Amino acid sequence: MLKIKTLFLIFISSSSFSFAQNCNCESNFQWVKKTFEENDAGYQYVIDKKGISAYQAHNNDFLNKIKNKKTDVECAQTIYEWLKFFRSGHFSINMIEKDNQQPQSQPVASENNKTETVKIDIEKFKKEVVSKKDSDIEGIWEVQPYTIGIKKIGDVYKGFIIQSGAENWKPYELKLTLNADKTKGTYYLRNKSGQEINNIRFIGKNYLEINEFTLKRVSPKFEKEEGIETYFEATRAEKPFLKEINKTTLLLRIPSFNGALKKDIDSVITANQSKIESTENLIIDIRNNGGGSDNSFAKIIPYLYTNPIRSVRTQFYSTTLNNQRMLDLYENYQKYGISPEDREYLKKSYDKLSKNLGKFVSLQDDGKIVGINKMDKISPYPKNVGIIINEGNGSTAEEFLLAAKQSKKVKLFGTTTAGVLDISNMYFVASPCNEFKLGYSLSKSFRIPDMAIDGKGIQPDYFIDKTIPDYQWIDHVSDILNEK
Repeated sequence: MLKIKTLFLIFISSSSFSFAQNCNCESNFQWVKKTFEENDAGYQYVIDKKGISAYQAHNNDFLNKIKNKKTDVECAQTIYEWLKFFRSGHFSINMIEKDNQQPQSQPVASENNKTETVKIDIEKFKKEVVSKKDSDIEGIWEVQPYTIGIKKIGDVYKGFIIQSGAENWKPYELKLTLNADKTKGTYYLRNKSGQEINNIRFIGKNYLEINEFTLKRVSPKFEKEEGIETYFEATRAEKPFLKEINKTTLLLRIPSFNGALKKDIDSVITANQSKIESTENLIIDIRNNGGGSDNSFAKIIPYLYTNPIRSVRTQFYSTTLNNQRMLDLYENYQKYGISPEDREYLKKSYDKLSKNLGKFVSLQDDGKIVGINKMDKISPYPKNVGIIINEGNGSTAEEFLLAAKQSKKVKLFGTTTAGVLDISNMYFVASPCNEFKLGYSLSKSFRIPDMAIDGKGIQPDYFIDKTIPDYQWIDHVSDILNEK
């Protein structure tokens, strides 16, 4: 059934139904409000929970805000805040770019605001730092596209350009400043505007985080710390990979379950089949994996499986607008890569939905609200599986966790997930004046209300508290799995 479920995760768009053509922020807000109220699968569920009076007060508050918005950007941001009344995800409001619309340029620094030049002998500085024994902030660092030197001059640490891949930055120019105790400072962005430094963190001896930038040490050289190198390899990965942590433990990193990555996920598992089937422990790191397609994790499940996996299904809210999505999938099946066999299922689903307007409809042929996945084999290896999770996991990533955690082999490590799963299957419709595109949801899980995930998330079996930094999580999980 995974194959059919995957079809529902194709995000497609529709042109809007008719509405007043007075295109200002207030009219766009009224269109979003009407469209959401009449078609979103989670609308009534939230109204029943929070109460109509709370909703009316929310609307009155935002209508006053909306009336004062002059630009499309401000309007979209305000409507987005209005939508957050209902849930934390599986909705969106975005501006539609016009063909003749000029892309917004990056802000540039004023010509009068000249960049400070640090007076220093760079070659002499390079020789000095090579012999340093302490892994402090002074030294030479890389952060693309720059090589930066940092030296304490007077009571201030100054970071200056040594090499630059950006045309507007030249050697000796001041890139950052830090006060003596390294708690505050300024980082100059690519356009040379200043950004206040509010986060400074050493990660081992060779990495330095300044706000959202990670600097890697060039000189002086210190021995690599494998755990930290693995952490950065994992956080920067755009595709899945598998590596050996130690003789008894493998790490499988999956940054996304996006349908486009299914082939990569399957390929990694196939290429490492013999390793997986002969190694005692497997760590699966899915931190900040926001979801994608259920089919993307299908090849992982057999290695986790110990007993039948129960999956609570979803029901689709039938409206004329919502059902257009199913019809579009049917009529344009080749465009969406749908097989002729699955196309017939879509037509049956559309017909069933159309006969039940205003109702929630189960599209499963057997009419059951729970699917049970039984497998013929329990793989002896891995014996223990630790899945690393955090608040960045939602949607399909949470669906994966609900299946995985039913295994006797599996434990979850980390922090509570995002809680964005019960109301799902997004659909996108354009506003009457084609200025905005609203994304809302078509389906509601049968888990509601007994085991709702939205707004709550999935909790780990082993909570990793803040005394253990994120770059030590993999080692921490490995230590627990390898305890005898």
